[in-house]
Amino acid sequence: MTPQRVSARIILDRLAVVDSCLADARALPLGDRGTFFADRRNIAAAESYLRRALEALFDCGRHILAKVYGMGASEYKEIARRLGDPEYAILYGRETSVFMILAGYRNRLVHYYHEILAEELFEICAGQLGDVELVRDAFRRWISENPDKVDPTL
Repeated sequence: MTPQRVSARIILDRLAVVDSCLADARALPLGDRGTFFADRRNIAAAESYLRRALEALFDCGRHILAKVYGMGASEYKEIARRLGDPEYAILYGRETSVFMILAGYRNRLVHYYHEILAEELFEICAGQLGDVELVRDAFRRWISENPDKVDPTL
């Protein structure tokens, strides 16, 4: 692959998906376990919002690696690891380690969905969405710090 600039449109569209999914997850009745678990659709919605937010983050990472560095990455942990490589400096320290954990969780959601417990989804949506925001904010920071690597055409 020949290195190019990333598409601002693609990155911003995917980050908008993350924002929308986080807002929708937070709109679930997370303040009351009884209410949340009374309607099984809340569990399915929580899983969907979380999985879609994670997919959008990994799409951003894959796009940056492919366009700017001409590097293909197919596995989610590989994407996270490469983004945290000091040579590329897209993610830093905790952002990288959190993104690695999110990669593993995304794989569990997709491949081991039958093992994901409703309580686990509730706990993540009620108190751990900040991890998704951490990585989302890192991508926003990278875009603002690297205007020479971003095609602003929307």
